[in-house]
Amino acid sequence: QVQLVESGGGLVQSGGSLRLSCAASGSIFKIISMGWYRQAAGKERELVASASGGGSTNYADSVKGRFTISRDSAKNTVYPQMNNLKPEDTAVYYCNALIQRNFYTSPGAYWGQGTQVTVSS
Repeated sequence: QVQLVESGGGLVQSGGSLRLSCAASGSIFKIISMGWYRQAAGKERELVASASGGGSTNYADSVKGRFTISRDSAKNTVYPQMNNLKPEDTAVYYCNALIQRNFYTSPGAYWGQGTQVTVSS
């Protein structure tokens, strides 16, 4: 089994900052990538930011320049630092990881339980 445990959500004022974290544990051979998605009320889930094992990162246009994702491979953890938050960033944020559980299996996608981020104006 693989588990993704998230922390760091909450309520913040517009212009404020939050740092989320997501730790992967369990039967893990290799983590291909880790990242975060979000889903606002009435909208589809969208990619926020991701970090691959090779060190490359990817951001949604709406968060570029405000969010920074970092990854600690030794701890199987990913940290998105979210600065200059806006009310439109309000959503449930979900950690996502592409993980290979052993040498013989293909990587699979795993999700965290979600953490609420609310930005007040």
